[in-house]
Amino acid sequence: MSAATLEAAPGKEVAASKQLGMRKNGKQWHAPKKAFRPASGLTPYEQRAKARVAQAAVKAMEKEMKEEKEAERQRRIQAMKEKQAKKEEKERYEQLAAKMHKKRLERLKRKEKRNKLLNS
Repeated sequence: MSAATLEAAPGKEVAASKQLGMRKNGKQWHAPKKAFRPASGLTPYEQRAKARVAQAAVKAMEKEMKEEKEAERQRRIQAMKEKQAKKEEKERYEQLAAKMHKKRLERLKRKEKRNKLLNS
């Protein structure tokens, strides 16, 4: 009985794998084709996982570098703005000083005229 079951078992496996029915296009003499997937099975999961980790590390490094570059850019812009503000403040004070000096000169001239008129 064990011999009969051994002989029947391989026959059933072959029959189960072969039994696909009639082909739709009628070419039963051709071997059945599989789906065209050229990239399937080329890279194992572990390799893809390592690639993903490496890619994530590269992206993190790129992001960090971009942030540093942007921070440096913002620092330079801030320095330029501060320099411009200082320059404007200095010009404003110079104009005020010139105005005050001008007023003082005019005051002295009027005083001199008064003295000339008195002395003459």
